[in-house]
Amino acid sequence: MNLTTVGIIIGMMVVTYIPRALPGLLFGRYQLPKAVERWLQNIPYAALGALIFPGIIRGETPSLGVIGGVTAVLLSLLDLHLVLVMVLTILTVFVASHFL
Repeated sequence: MNLTTVGIIIGMMVVTYIPRALPGLLFGRYQLPKAVERWLQNIPYAALGALIFPGIIRGETPSLGVIGGVTAVLLSLLDLHLVLVMVLTILTVFVASHFL
């Protein structure tokens, strides 16, 4: 491994660390309003929806996309953990893919 590669790796480490560390450094001492905390708690769900929804609409097999989307919505209505919803949805689509 040459010096350029090591420099690129260190540069990437610094660039990805800064956005992770800044919120803790800037807001670690302050208590955010409850409305802001509730809003921030919804960001993972919004990001997940933004990643998944295009795949549901434009997927290779639209019927599997619809099955996965409906499964994810129904499981999330049961107030399950996000990771559990994802895993169960993936399993449902995997099983459905063998029957369609």
